[in-house]
Amino acid sequence: MFLSIIVPLYNEETNISILHEKVSNVFLNLSHQFELIFINDGSTDHSLQVLKSLSEKDARVKYVSFSNNFGKESAMYCGMEHSIGDAIIIMDSDLQHPPEIIPKLIQLHEEGFSQVVALRNRKNESFIKKIPAKVFYKLSQYMIDVKLKSGEGDFRLISKEVANSILKMTEYNRFSKGIFEWVGFSKTTITFDHQERNDGYSKFSIFKLIDYAIDGIISFNNKPLRLCFYFGGFTMFICLLYIFITFINILLHGIEEPGYFTIISAILFLGGLQLFSLGVIGEYIGRIYYETKDRPKYIIEQSNLKKHE
Repeated sequence: MFLSIIVPLYNEETNISILHEKVSNVFLNLSHQFELIFINDGSTDHSLQVLKSLSEKDARVKYVSFSNNFGKESAMYCGMEHSIGDAIIIMDSDLQHPPEIIPKLIQLHEEGFSQVVALRNRKNESFIKKIPAKVFYKLSQYMIDVKLKSGEGDFRLISKEVANSILKMTEYNRFSKGIFEWVGFSKTTITFDHQERNDGYSKFSIFKLIDYAIDGIISFNNKPLRLCFYFGGFTMFICLLYIFITFINILLHGIEEPGYFTIISAILFLGGLQLFSLGVIGEYIGRIYYETKDRPKYIIEQSNLKKHE
């Protein structure tokens, strides 16, 4: 079996060579052949130079360098488009995904599973990261049509059939965790301990993680729109009830001096509800806007793949 290992990266010059060495050492004890496809997502450090140097020393090293930072989702899509392996392994470049469990991924795939997912147990993860993750996965149970499991990420082995199915999903706004679940196929998981980065710092700030969570919630259902409908209907019912009670009170006791608190509360509440609903609707309209542009998911500036020479 020939394997394609896809590694998206952004400013990881200090980790590339170490990852290459570890992956190469793993395959010394395996009978399978592999290619290591690095997707340089517009890095501004010396990542590209490191990739070029490695590719000159090892023909198994392939690289694709984007003209700009198009995001990890586009990088993974690009890697799948250009892979030639019978199966594909996706992993990060910061060594938080230990190459040592690759043999186990392969073994389970050979037993018949089309997706073998490496599940991070979060045991050593910081408290600050654990809480938002728990909140997101709890919300996902009610807000997302596909089932997501905490700890399951992009680190996985997928068959060529799974990859081809994913490539048929050509939308511009992509949420890989949901896409992997949506395509289905037989699946199993293995657990590994949370690993700290080998070097450098995470490129995902708290705001990017929040944006990613919003993308996940919106990408696979219209429940937020339905929530706005229910919330708006409930609010309208309360307002009509208030108007009816106020009208009866006027008939029984006459007109009283209007209260400042009542007016301000109504204005602020209804104004906030309208802005919230418009925000949700705007998210969906924004995605329609990007999809109708039909822009490419990425632009390749340099590559050592033959089709781009």
